[in-house]
Amino acid sequence: MVGVDGSDSCLLAVDWAVDEAARHGVPLRLVYASLWERYEAGLPSVDPRRPSEQVLAEHIVASAADRAERRNPDVKVTTDIVPEDAAGALVSAGDEAFALVTGARGRGELKGLLLGSVGLGVSARAHCPVVVVRGDRVGLAGKHERILLGLGESDTTAEAVRFAFREAEVRGCVLDVVRAWRRPAFDRHGDRLQPGGPADTYEERASAVIDALLKAASAEHPHVRTRRSVVEGPAGKILVDRSAAADLVIVGAHRRTGHFGFQLGRVSHALLHHAQCPVAVVPQRQ
Repeated sequence: MVGVDGSDSCLLAVDWAVDEAARHGVPLRLVYASLWERYEAGLPSVDPRRPSEQVLAEHIVASAADRAERRNPDVKVTTDIVPEDAAGALVSAGDEAFALVTGARGRGELKGLLLGSVGLGVSARAHCPVVVVRGDRVGLAGKHERILLGLGESDTTAEAVRFAFREAEVRGCVLDVVRAWRRPAFDRHGDRLQPGGPADTYEERASAVIDALLKAASAEHPHVRTRRSVVEGPAGKILVDRSAAADLVIVGAHRRTGHFGFQLGRVSHALLHHAQCPVAVVPQRQ
């Protein structure tokens, strides 16, 4: 499912989603959502020369559908117009989607924003994988032939791992798996550790985490080539830097049942604002 609004960013998202739907053999749904009815209803002095939001919405979804069908006529495309808050409507409609795709910036977003409010809101609340389409042409076209998976804690990772292996398999590309680690400032007794101490233990633990988290998926997808690395430093910066050589970067997210607030970690937040390729945030339901 793709959220469309007529922006240039949205058109890139449509192109990316068409290719993704074709890879996985799933239909594509284009959704326009807005609260225009609240603002237009009962207004006596609407400029007749200005098209109504309903007419504009119909034009936007028709244009997006035409673009999708021209890009790949084998992908089944449907459209929908929803008079609701955009982020809320997309989150609700995407509950059963294979993935929910948005552009990095929406129509009318302030130029200073690194990520549009709808993309951020959907990424923080959706219960299906969310892909924010951003980056350069090489990454958008999948020319790097590399998927980047950032491994976090075990309670946020299982669904992201499965998603990453499926992506790498259908694309026939390498899965680059990264686990970042940091030296703790204090030991288990609360005493401050001296800088420059041995790093072997922390690296070994990080490597063991990768092996444990990938074991099941590796067995299910034996033909997927994986490259595993553990790197000292902040995970967000490491993944943003490595995203320049990837076609998609994938991270997990925690979704607490019954919690409707902002549920987006620092690493996901950094990637959504600064990654140099499309970003997939894959929630782990509990």
